[in-house]
Amino acid sequence: MPDRAPQPVDRQLPTEEARDLISLVRDIAQREIAPKAAEEEDAGRFPREVFTLLSESGLLGLPYGSEYGGGDQPYEVYLQVLEELAAARLTVGLGVSVHTLATYALAAYGSKEQRVEHLPDMLGGGLLGAYCLSEPSSGSDAASLRTKAVRDGDDWVLTGTKAWITHGGIADFYTVMARTGEDGPRGITAFLVPGDAEGLGSAAPEKKMGMKGSPTAQVHLDGVRVPDERRIGEEGQGFAIALSALDSGRLGIAACAIGLAQAALDEAVAYATGRRQFGRPIADFQGLRFMLADMATQVEAGRALYLAAARLRDVGRPFAKQAAMAKLHCTDTAMKVTTDAVQVLGGYGYTADFPVERYMREAKVLQIVEGTNQIQRMVIARHLAGPETR
Repeated sequence: MPDRAPQPVDRQLPTEEARDLISLVRDIAQREIAPKAAEEEDAGRFPREVFTLLSESGLLGLPYGSEYGGGDQPYEVYLQVLEELAAARLTVGLGVSVHTLATYALAAYGSKEQRVEHLPDMLGGGLLGAYCLSEPSSGSDAASLRTKAVRDGDDWVLTGTKAWITHGGIADFYTVMARTGEDGPRGITAFLVPGDAEGLGSAAPEKKMGMKGSPTAQVHLDGVRVPDERRIGEEGQGFAIALSALDSGRLGIAACAIGLAQAALDEAVAYATGRRQFGRPIADFQGLRFMLADMATQVEAGRALYLAAARLRDVGRPFAKQAAMAKLHCTDTAMKVTTDAVQVLGGYGYTADFPVERYMREAKVLQIVEGTNQIQRMVIARHLAGPETR
């Protein structure tokens, strides 16, 4: 079959600086990420050196302020960077999104002193973050979390277990939501916990269907002592901080999903135009042409949806409903497009010789993380019809 290289996505970018940024990301993706993706995912290897390179290149702090070492980029641009990274390897794109999520609490709610002390290293100092909200018994019902933080003089002592933590066991800092007061959302407070804190440990990484190179593990806090200077925001504000972070984080997941779907579409088009049956390329057959057309339309629609939500965020308008819509649509699209890509490749698509089987396995988790798609439907419905009656 002839080699048909995918064409880069034709992006609408607001500035020349943003175009240069995308070019840099594409270069890194092609040289440092994509060539090793299949082998390292199969081996379950996390590419820490790639994240070091991204940090040195200024790509781990894009949506945050330059006064703290960030990139001063709008979400519209940052999300398209995520899409490019996820298209090369989802472990990297999702890892950058999670790091941005973990940094959000301090960047948005931390004091000036906290930002000056911690943000430069978090954004450009080679550190990697993790976000700790879910627990073994509280996933979708995050407000019922049980991890406790008890005041002891000028410190807090944290005890409990967090679950499904991306970068669990390898992160340099953890943004942890813990209960400091009454049951329910008003009794939760946010803390910035260093990765080398005494009493902080992790279980063995989960054995997952896909994204084997991205460690997901329980994180154990056994009397972890954290000074009050590492409390983020006010006591009892943690759940509001967590939900605010997730609104932005869901856009990151949406962008990663479209990156993965685009990669699957590119593979399907390359295969269909190169594979010949009955004396002509299989892309000549109408049934398959229509599949490719539907896949491309779904990808473009998802990209437009997440960018529309990002532009609302960038001008300071409410975007929670649109973020939930983007996460829902884009991750469902990733699942559909990657599944269709396997079908286009037929038997070859079911083998590890082509990447589409990995893409399909990876797509599934995007419908689950940072709020399942059933939760997204609940969020959207509440914006449309108000809260559920009880």
